[in-house]
Amino acid sequence: MFRLGDKVVSAPRNVELDQGKHWRARLGFILMSTDLAAESDSFAMVPDGVAVHIARLKTDDYTTNETLARHLDTMAETAARIQPDTQPDVISYSCTSGSIVNGEAAVMREIKKGAPYSTPMTLVTGVVDALRELGAKKLVVGTPYLDEINTAEAEFLTQKGFEVLDIQGLNLETGISFGRVTPDYWKRFALEIDHADADVIFLSCGGIRALEVAEEIENMTGKPVVTSNQAQMWSCLRRAGIKDEISGFGQIFLRPGESLWPKK
Repeated sequence: MFRLGDKVVSAPRNVELDQGKHWRARLGFILMSTDLAAESDSFAMVPDGVAVHIARLKTDDYTTNETLARHLDTMAETAARIQPDTQPDVISYSCTSGSIVNGEAAVMREIKKGAPYSTPMTLVTGVVDALRELGAKKLVVGTPYLDEINTAEAEFLTQKGFEVLDIQGLNLETGISFGRVTPDYWKRFALEIDHADADVIFLSCGGIRALEVAEEIENMTGKPVVTSNQAQMWSCLRRAGIKDEISGFGQIFLRPGESLWPKK
């Protein structure tokens, strides 16, 4: 029995240690402070043995090209706060429009400044990875964005070699409103913008609730559906060496990611 004034002396033990709960890989994501969807989406998709670590980037709740450009100001600092003692394998900036406006290379440089031990990624890099893995040529794109951002996105996708048959935005102004659009509305919107010649339907934005209806839209249209969070998670997992097939989130998770690596 312990009495006041006693000193605790623990008995020596042979403690059993292993590689921890997240022994396969660790993924870090830089989310907007206004994002209502990406965190829960990431935890829903991640397989056993893989960590998801989240840091939030202070964000103006008014989404324009100008406000997105400010994300670079604190990108390195935010990356440095994501589990530096366990060093994630990959750290990704989880904003589609911000990745486009700021440029993939500029974002990756800032992440690398803050977390030089991790592979830097952007969400839109993951989108392009997924589209190429699926062999997409012709796209229809649905977004919550203002048309100034939609124009930048259409230009980006065209420069990456895709034909954008149509891109339609909801012209919402705030990240909070992005996250309040219902999954059922995203399903109806996807069916509305679909085109007979489209290879893939892309629902763009990390802050929207499209992931949970992606597979349902695939079943209804007979074509792959890519969502921002789904594509980002798939690409980050593959880049970390995790090739699990994951059900319930679209066809892309049946793909091993061979297109990510140069042919030998």
